Amino acid sequence: MTSAGTAPEGAGEDAALAAPFRPRLARRVTLTVGAAFLALTVVLVLVMPGLGPGDVVGFLLFGLAVAWFCWRQASVRAVPDERGLLVRNLLLTRHVTWAEVVSVRFGQGRPWVQLDLADGDTLAVMGVQRADGTFAEQEARRLATLVARRSATPHDA
Repeated sequence: MTSAGTAPEGAGEDAALAAPFRPRLARRVTLTVGAAFLALTVVLVLVMPGLGPGDVVGFLLFGLAVAWFCWRQASVRAVPDERGLLVRNLLLTRHVTWAEVVSVRFGQGRPWVQLDLADGDTLAVMGVQRADGTFAEQEARRLATLVARRSATPHDA
């Protein structure tokens, strides 16, 4: 903010550029599937005759496990901050600094964005998924722009 109480020029653009990366289609589908599966599991337990307490607990635990898995898939994202990018994928969460990211790839056939890292490793970013079509391509470009801006050094000028 400036002393006049307005945002500095370009601040809105920077805020939009630094918004979290989240898939759209996978998020909607997995949240719907998880909720429906859990609801159907509860209905099944209530209407199925002859279930013992162990069966009920087993069904409910399985329903909760499937719902948790769906929730975890729905919660994949990449959140940029000043230091780097927090990437939450299906199973693992990792923070990489901007200096570690060498390039952003999202070529044909890739299901999600891939970061090439300075140590030779790669990191999938499931927060940008091919299933989202043109939105995913825009998000991949936004991530590449963010990486280019945040990893620039005085020697790049």
